[in-house]
Amino acid sequence: MAGGKLTPRQKMINLMYLVFIAMLAMNMSKEVLSAFGLMNEKFENANTASVANNATMLSSLDLKASESKGEFATAAVTAHKVEKISKEFYAYIGGLKGDVLKGFENDKETGKLPYESMDKGDNIDNWFTGEGYTAKGNEVISKIEKYKSDIKAALTDKNNKYASIIAEVEKKFDVSDVANKEGLKDKYLAYHFKGFPAVASLAKLSAWQNDVQKTESDVYSAALGKAAVSEASYSKFQAIVVLDKNAYFQGEKVTGKVVLGKYDPNAQFSGFKGPGKLVNGQAVLEMTAGGVGEQNISGSFNFIENGKPIPLPFSGTYVVVPRPNSATISADKMNVVYRGVVNPISVSFAGVADNKVVASAPGLSSAGKPGKYNMSPGSGTEATISVTGTLPNGDKVSDKKTFRIKGIPGPTGTIRGEMGVVKGPKSNLEIATIGAKLLDFDFEVGLDVVGFNLKIAGQPTVVVNGNRLNAQCKSVLSKAGRGDQVTISEIKTKLVGAGSYLLPRTAPVIYEIQ
Repeated sequence: MAGGKLTPRQKMINLMYLVFIAMLAMNMSKEVLSAFGLMNEKFENANTASVANNATMLSSLDLKASESKGEFATAAVTAHKVEKISKEFYAYIGGLKGDVLKGFENDKETGKLPYESMDKGDNIDNWFTGEGYTAKGNEVISKIEKYKSDIKAALTDKNNKYASIIAEVEKKFDVSDVANKEGLKDKYLAYHFKGFPAVASLAKLSAWQNDVQKTESDVYSAALGKAAVSEASYSKFQAIVVLDKNAYFQGEKVTGKVVLGKYDPNAQFSGFKGPGKLVNGQAVLEMTAGGVGEQNISGSFNFIENGKPIPLPFSGTYVVVPRPNSATISADKMNVVYRGVVNPISVSFAGVADNKVVASAPGLSSAGKPGKYNMSPGSGTEATISVTGTLPNGDKVSDKKTFRIKGIPGPTGTIRGEMGVVKGPKSNLEIATIGAKLLDFDFEVGLDVVGFNLKIAGQPTVVVNGNRLNAQCKSVLSKAGRGDQVTISEIKTKLVGAGSYLLPRTAPVIYEIQ
């Protein structure tokens, strides 16, 4: 295109071709712009994670410093200096990113920046003038130099423990002039930012922030990894007795161990799970005791070590015994069960859960709940109930008690449910039911009258099967007059559901005719 004499038309074509080439060079493809945007996202996500991780590491270093003092305490002082320096420079870079992003807003649907539209970099043109820097450009260089000098001052010590970190910071933030592809020297900021799309500058600044976070992380790691091992003296420890359980029965073997431990009021736990709360470096337990017998207690301390969550589980047992809130008072001569009825029996063993207690005796059966039984004594005059309890350690304890067996006392006869001398017309007696009642008896029982004798003075005695007057009774009754008394005696009574078992003699009842 440059050789020979060109026609005006050819000159115009060549000029248009050059303009086209320049436009191609100045306009990056959308794919490249999006790639820079994705790179920036990764840097920012990494930076967010690094901020949290560094905070955790610093907290862990502070904890070790409070526990062990010595070199850890010195390292913690250095780490906090670096934290302050890093935060200031990180925030300054964030301000520069804000300058780059002026005029750009996140998409309402995706929440992301419009990377494909961020192909211009004129927001930071105020950094440059000709081949040099403006006041703003010089400010950026000054902030970088200050960051490097502050880091060096904070990390320099006689043992040069952080020499490699200082060297890396000097290398990453070297602001010397940079040779371009033509071999000419460009100013540091011009080489990295001048004429670049906004999205590329944004990614570069995020990379700076990432370098700052990495330096901070390296310092914390070195402080934790190279500091002296805990200098805690044995004089700071206490001998603590830890028994296998917290209640023992007389004669039972006591087992446990003695361990060394200490309480640190400065300990920083990330959490505690269990029946209590943390107070001055120790868990103070507070809970309501469970049911009678052995109960479990468990939970965990949770803390951060070297940036990682560490759970420290614990478990143990304790034994609950009944509260002595009532006295046991018994009449020695009144240990009685009655034949013919179901006698409710409650069985328990102090310090043993009801479901670990078993009772046995002839006629004894479970009532469906632990500690509750039904006693239906048979023949004989005594019944002995034997009880066995299983202790939390598996040992057996036993006891027994003897009860006298008595029959149900004789009932009293009734006419129409009334006792003693019942008055009324003959017609009422003819249709009345002869019954029986147990007086002052604590059991609810059903009674059936299966026979009786009817007697009127001057008339023969009538023997009746059943509980109502029969035809013979009514014939005799027809000869009685006003004032005569009808005696119902020899009343035969049996318990409902007890088969042919008859109760003792039933007291008679008298009906006076009116």
